[in-house]
Amino acid sequence: MNTEEFKSVAKTKEKKSPTLKNCVFAFIIGGTICVLGQALYDMYTGVLNLEADIAQVFSSISLIFLSALFTGIGLYDKIAKIAGAGTLVPITGFANAIVSSAIEFKKEGIILGVGVKIFSIAGPVIVYGTFASFIYGLNYYITKLVV
Repeated sequence: MNTEEFKSVAKTKEKKSPTLKNCVFAFIIGGTICVLGQALYDMYTGVLNLEADIAQVFSSISLIFLSALFTGIGLYDKIAKIAGAGTLVPITGFANAIVSSAIEFKKEGIILGVGVKIFSIAGPVIVYGTFASFIYGLNYYITKLVV
């Protein structure tokens, strides 16, 4: 069987993806995560009378906590099967990725399993964020000296 014959046979066997349905679910669940973040922010500013910048931090921390909790109890994966890319809202998706790594390698021990593998995904992001912050801060400092 040559490549063209293989491709034609594979095309007849592949399952069609319900693209529109997937997009709708991703939009609804991703939007719900964002609405939850806004509701938390409104609660922190309105009910607890926190300043806006502090409320933003607490909202982010709350979303990270909920994402980690839902990952730990197995609920996040069930939601992700329905929502697909909708659960990749950056802060919750990142928390899910880190906790999933920790859970997957916990049987290898706290140090060599969780301690090492938890940063396999987070490590490059942390390094890039730190480096980018340094470059931005240096640029800001030099600009203020000149101006």
